[in-house]
Amino acid sequence: MFVRKWLTRLTIVVLMWVIVGINDVTLAVSSQTNFSRINLTDRDFGGQDLTGGVFVSSELRGVNMSGANLTNAMLTMAVLLKTNLSGANLTGALADRATFDEADLTNAILTEATLTRSRFYGAKITGADFTDALIDRAQAKLLCDRADGINPVTGVSTRDSLGCR
Repeated sequence: MFVRKWLTRLTIVVLMWVIVGINDVTLAVSSQTNFSRINLTDRDFGGQDLTGGVFVSSELRGVNMSGANLTNAMLTMAVLLKTNLSGANLTGALADRATFDEADLTNAILTEATLTRSRFYGAKITGADFTDALIDRAQAKLLCDRADGINPVTGVSTRDSLGCR
């Protein structure tokens, strides 16, 4: 009986979100966040646990994700133009065909991330760790031109993590 009432209340809350719309997406954040194909421009996810979050084809322009845990997140075809990812953990993230143009990846951890066919034009990468990330050679070469710093968490040099010569 208790479970039935709880599920009924949960259903009512979800329906209210659908009918009225969620004004503050941060209220709906959980470890299974699914924000696929949603415009999240200028939202604040700073410091949040977004482990396994799904942001496929989402508009993330100007979003604050500094210090967020995006381990194993899916960011396929996401637009992260001018997004603040400083200090974020993107270990194992799937971010293929994503646009990181002018994003702040300072001290971000991108180990074992899949970044194929992604762009990083004008991105800040000081202290970012790309160890074992899959990244196109052309993009890696462009990143090497401005790679510097050491990641404060992993202790790995950005240049070394990109395989710069």
